[in-house]
Amino acid sequence: MSSTINTSTPSPQTSSTASKSSGGNDLASQITRITQQITKLTQQAKDIANGSGTTEEKQKQQELIQAQIKMLQAQLAQLQRQQVEQAQQKQEQQQSRVEGVNKPSEDHQIDIYI
Repeated sequence: MSSTINTSTPSPQTSSTASKSSGGNDLASQITRITQQITKLTQQAKDIANGSGTTEEKQKQQELIQAQIKMLQAQLAQLQRQQVEQAQQKQEQQQSRVEGVNKPSEDHQIDIYI
């Protein structure tokens, strides 16, 4: 008796382009969704070990699940890096507003001639 596992994973292009064009809330929801998928796949891998089927079938299914988990972990790491970058950009913007002294602009610029 053979059991099949149906899983759906987003394509890397879709998730990366969506996260670039949208705000931080979307990144957080994508991170949550991927984390949930990893948890679900991990549980499926455990269930395979206890399920019916030959050892070879179980091993193949577990290898497929492990490959999917690795792909999702890579996507998760990328999204987390993007989230950190966005946080750093926001922090830099806030600091530049506060400091403002050594940041010349079109309105506040001094020409020094020697």
